[in-house]
Amino acid sequence: MFDQLTNLPLLGIFAAAAVAVWVAGIYVARTTDILSKRLGLGQALGGLIMLAIVTNLPEIAITVSAALSGQLEVAVSNILGGIAIQTVVLVALDAFGVGRQNALTYQAASLVPALEAALVVAMLAAVVMGSQLPRTLLLGRVAPGGLLLLGLWVLGIWLIGQARQGLPWQLKAAPAPQPATAAQTQPPAPSTARSALVFGAAALVTLAAGVVLERSGEHLAKHLGLSGAVFGATVLAAATSLPELSTGLASIKQRQYGLAMGDIFGGNAFLPVLLLVAGLISGKAVLPLASKLDVYLTGLGALLTGAYLYGLILRPKRQVARMGLDSLAVLLLYALGVLGIIAIGNQ
Repeated sequence: MFDQLTNLPLLGIFAAAAVAVWVAGIYVARTTDILSKRLGLGQALGGLIMLAIVTNLPEIAITVSAALSGQLEVAVSNILGGIAIQTVVLVALDAFGVGRQNALTYQAASLVPALEAALVVAMLAAVVMGSQLPRTLLLGRVAPGGLLLLGLWVLGIWLIGQARQGLPWQLKAAPAPQPATAAQTQPPAPSTARSALVFGAAALVTLAAGVVLERSGEHLAKHLGLSGAVFGATVLAAATSLPELSTGLASIKQRQYGLAMGDIFGGNAFLPVLLLVAGLISGKAVLPLASKLDVYLTGLGALLTGAYLYGLILRPKRQVARMGLDSLAVLLLYALGVLGIIAIGNQ
């Protein structure tokens, strides 16, 4: 369908899908907060599981579609290429969500997001290891690298769940938010059933609009003559990160800082598991198909996550240009990383 459209209709479709993703993300964040409390998951674990999976529904759909059509390289690039830019979403949340107060990592005031970030680094290390294995190494229809990724993810979720019961650390918590006045008091939360229905509907909108964003954006790039590497690392990656940006800003508006960070780190930890799904569908080893650019982006994602891991432990209060020092470091590192992307794409 998109092949027959000119730039103006494609731009209109792209913008409409972006608005749909943005609005759906607000409802996803609100209902995730309610459901996390009702189900006893907590902010960080709710973001790690519920928000992370929903905001990555477009990537799930594209991975399944690419595996069914035999375009496994597309699946690998789609998964590994988005992790770095989704980490940069935290920079936007820090600068435009938290505002002129303490940095985002200081406001989170918990070591649980640090454990989530460590899980992301472990998953990305496993991706690099799996990419070096021979393509013929299979256990039935499953590659060992995919099994390692699934095992690490499940173990990480369990450990983070255990951490919610208490960590043997003394933390100097961020200043507690002021209690709401009568005029600021929120209306009673909807029932669990209604929240689940709204959550499901918003998830479906996120899925459909997210896929439209990627397809229309891809055709716009072709019309504008952008190279695949530059487009994938900038325009398309930013477009597919709109669900995370929308839900993150909504969570921060509700002062659910752990939920916002859990969404980003949870999504980045979950994405590599989709490589196992692609392998099961195709019956082939997927990780060894990773290109030089894919491995480069995997390393960049680990580097950016490591910067926030240090921020979550050291909790800097100082801000520069409305963002924490860790966010500033991530922004600079990503800018340098894009130069490397361009250099690899021009080889």
